[in-house]
Amino acid sequence: MSKTLLITGANRGIGLEMTRQAAMNGDQVIACVRDVKKASDLIALTRENSAIKVISFDVTAENSMKQIAADIKCKIDILVCNAGVLNGYGSLEDEAHYSQAIEAVLMTNVAGVFFTARSFLPHLAEKNRKSGERSGTYGKIAVISSIMGSQERAGSNAPIYRASKAAATNLARSLAIELAPRSIAVGAYHPGWVRTDMGGPSADVSPQESAAGLLARFDKLNMTNTGIYESYSGEKLPF
Repeated sequence: MSKTLLITGANRGIGLEMTRQAAMNGDQVIACVRDVKKASDLIALTRENSAIKVISFDVTAENSMKQIAADIKCKIDILVCNAGVLNGYGSLEDEAHYSQAIEAVLMTNVAGVFFTARSFLPHLAEKNRKSGERSGTYGKIAVISSIMGSQERAGSNAPIYRASKAAATNLARSLAIELAPRSIAVGAYHPGWVRTDMGGPSADVSPQESAAGLLARFDKLNMTNTGIYESYSGEKLPF
């Protein structure tokens, strides 16, 4: 059965590849970007597959996002909170960790997840029914976090990014508890160390492998495993 996915940060890296693969699998994809003018690869992809619809908003600007969400009339089966930024890999004394950069990371990686979930909650809370059916399924939320946010696997590099991903995972767990009575499942996922602009060329996972694994994990997310924190390959991760 075809699903509808809304994916933030869909203009590059894992987000772009998830968009590509989901559409190729026959799903409908609402691909979200902050600046359409900088999303040339995504725009090219839409010319190849009409199942992809591109919309523009900033995940840190909740008021405008809510207005855009109100214009979307379809149910969303999987809300993928993928938009994220990294300001620097250095440790405590790295000059890349200045106030505006830190604010951008925390607003995008943490508040952005919160605002996205809140803005599109009505689309997730709507049951997906076929004509004549009494029952149906609700949507689910997939938060793209990172093993770098695990407390048990802490490291000294990229402390701001690590903190933001720890918060994103914590937020996913809180949302899972809050939304359980409404039958909306929530999971946090580590995409692997992926060869993207953020991960760099030395990373050991291709975007194609990561995206395929993540989409498979999203399909397995349900009310029995809501609140899960796992990798794209299905490995359960320590909080």
